[in-house]
Amino acid sequence: MTSARGGPAAPPPAARWLERAVAPLERLFDRIYGSRWNPLHQSGNLAVLCLLVSIATGLYLFLFYRIAEPYESVLRIEREIFLGAWVRSLHRLSADLAIVAAAVHLVRKLLAGHTWGPRVLAWVSGVVLLGTLLACGWTGLVMVWDTQGLEIAARGTRLIDLLPVMSQPLARAFDGAQPVPSSFFFMNLFLHVAIPLGLAALLWLHVSRVARPVWLPPPPVRRWALAALALAAILVPAGIGPAADLLALPGEVPTDLLYAFWLPLARRVGPAAQALFWLALFGGLTALAWIWRSRAPIRVSSVDQDRCTGCESCARDCPYEAITMVPRTAGLARSATVAWVDPARCVGCGICAAACAPMGVGPTDWTGREQLAALRARLAGAALTGREILVLGCRNGVVRERSAFERPGVLVETVPCAGSIHTAGVELALRQGLGGVLLLTCPPRDCRFREGPKWLAARLFDGREAELPERVDRRRIAFASFSASESAAAARAIAELAARVTALAPPPVDAAEPEIECATTTAATPVAVGAGRG
Repeated sequence: MTSARGGPAAPPPAARWLERAVAPLERLFDRIYGSRWNPLHQSGNLAVLCLLVSIATGLYLFLFYRIAEPYESVLRIEREIFLGAWVRSLHRLSADLAIVAAAVHLVRKLLAGHTWGPRVLAWVSGVVLLGTLLACGWTGLVMVWDTQGLEIAARGTRLIDLLPVMSQPLARAFDGAQPVPSSFFFMNLFLHVAIPLGLAALLWLHVSRVARPVWLPPPPVRRWALAALALAAILVPAGIGPAADLLALPGEVPTDLLYAFWLPLARRVGPAAQALFWLALFGGLTALAWIWRSRAPIRVSSVDQDRCTGCESCARDCPYEAITMVPRTAGLARSATVAWVDPARCVGCGICAAACAPMGVGPTDWTGREQLAALRARLAGAALTGREILVLGCRNGVVRERSAFERPGVLVETVPCAGSIHTAGVELALRQGLGGVLLLTCPPRDCRFREGPKWLAARLFDGREAELPERVDRRRIAFASFSASESAAAARAIAELAARVTALAPPPVDAAEPEIECATTTAATPVAVGAGRG
């Protein structure tokens, strides 16, 4: 059943090098938190959570900030305002962690090869989001108006002066000839408040090509993250440097490692070289959308209109809203509408193949029918005793190395995404004489196609369309989710199912093809479709 034909194109070879570099950290977090709650798997959601905390605390601080006396008002917040020092520390820490989480999210998308094809928009908007977060942090540091804020403002305006848009250089405001105009502090405050509004629009654009976007971590992770932030804000106060003084000689300036990491470089090179640094950084990140791409094409799904019953199941389950229902113009008149795949949005995950009961949709060579044919070929001539276990797993997860699990009595097959496994294949495996089937998925929050584990579990146990029929013995089926570092846990799951199967009588061999009942929009009763006919 293993197939390199159907499904998405593999990430580029460079992704494997990067994966080996970050694998130790992944294993460490899996060991500490377990793959289900691993914060690395939820980096994008954690970035949004930290951003929301930063906005909420910023609104409180805004009530006490004064443009006319920026440094003094921050001191007053620290020393006199109720919970002021703690709220300011929480504001600063959440902003720092938002950058860290966004950077981790970027690396994980590189690992998955999610930079090109239908995902170009998400990648490029994500790079812009990262730059916007940095800009928001810079304006926040300037608002403190200590020595660090002054240096950021002075060196930042020199960069702006490279653009031929101002009649007078902005950097002159910091030469000490006269006080910094209040209009500068007003504009800085305006930008610090307005940029988060731009972040909201960018976040919407970032997820505009996915269905059912998940914004926040699950409640347990959310609670622990907020508690950790609150405690860290007590243990690690934000502090404040010496007041900005335009006439003072340059001295040692405290530097924020996450937002002001570029200051040491700026002290050594001129504005033009700094501009080249930023262009190279963000231009290179943007160009990765094409540099990092796989050379293999995406296997876009297609629809067999003769088999489509118009049930809309594939359109509902597609994680990327690549399938819509359109008026039928060809094929058998089973329904008024038929599924249509937008090739510009399809990532080739194959989840639609598992959602289609009559097996009329899916990537090239990976529809439900092709899956059954591949499984029959795999089992042809095998001497089965009714005790063997078939392990079906995502090739991006724990069973990417089949040899680590294959042994006598255990057959291992990998698929493009566990969510693409058609339940008819599970039934066929048992009818062919296998003792049990174990379905292994990636952790739900680490699925490269977002909803594979979710929909597979729903079809196996919750009666979702293209569900596993009631006639199938559930004692012979197991479902589990593991990350790539949890091979020992996966091996235990295989052993547990094997022990359970051994206690059962061997299943009867039934050469008949499974039949799947599917809903139709024109018939009053379901239509039975032979899985192997036609």
